[in-house]
Amino acid sequence: MKIKTLAPRNIVFITGAFVSSSSWDQLQIFFRERGFETATPAWPFKESSANALRLRHPDQEVASTRLASLVEYYTAYVSKLPEKPILIGHSMGGLLVQLLIQKGLAFAGIAIHSLQPQGIFTFKFSFYKAGWGPLGFFTSTKKTYLMSFKEWQYAFTNCMPYEEQKEAYYKFLIPESKLVVRDAITSVAKVDFKKPHVPLLFISGSIDRFIPASLNYSNYKKYSHSGSITAYKEFEGRNHFVLGQPGWEESANYILGWISNL
Repeated sequence: MKIKTLAPRNIVFITGAFVSSSSWDQLQIFFRERGFETATPAWPFKESSANALRLRHPDQEVASTRLASLVEYYTAYVSKLPEKPILIGHSMGGLLVQLLIQKGLAFAGIAIHSLQPQGIFTFKFSFYKAGWGPLGFFTSTKKTYLMSFKEWQYAFTNCMPYEEQKEAYYKFLIPESKLVVRDAITSVAKVDFKKPHVPLLFISGSIDRFIPASLNYSNYKKYSHSGSITAYKEFEGRNHFVLGQPGWEESANYILGWISNL
């Protein structure tokens, strides 16, 4: 079924850290079948498959990635499109959506389990446990960080069957820049929450350890411009691997409905 809407038909999916851009494959098919044009531009130096990227670890090019350069990269990409697109981002991709919306580059945005902007905090222990290793303190920033399977189980695929966790690990996990993770607590990740903005939807998961639902809710509540649309939805049983977790269609259908009502 194709929806009737005045919203643009272009969607740009923005990937988060630690996973290949192929993690969007199922959602791309879902939205294309409903009449949208979709694009999933990979981060610089990450155009290869997950397996190929793991074989390059430790990768100095990926290790050099910074949040500011990603903002510039996606700014250039989106600016070349014929119309302002709908931006959908996951985790750090969600933070990038927030930063790009702040620059007036989108028709609307959906931040799925979004990494927090500067100044948003949580006291959830799981957030610090999941994020401590990737920050890579006391290790060389010239080398990428590659999550162990045990870390992946804790941070991304908790509560999923072992075989599904293992399959997802080898299919999607990639090495990451320690610097880009650290940049999330700097002024590069600053959002002006009082500024008018296009419609923005936050989606969270009740069992996400990496980006707890309470952190997403704090992020959502921080937006204070009364004339702008900001929405929030928490899904039960969703972990940080929400894009590939069985039942992802529930989130996709909710996003579709939200877009259709803009």
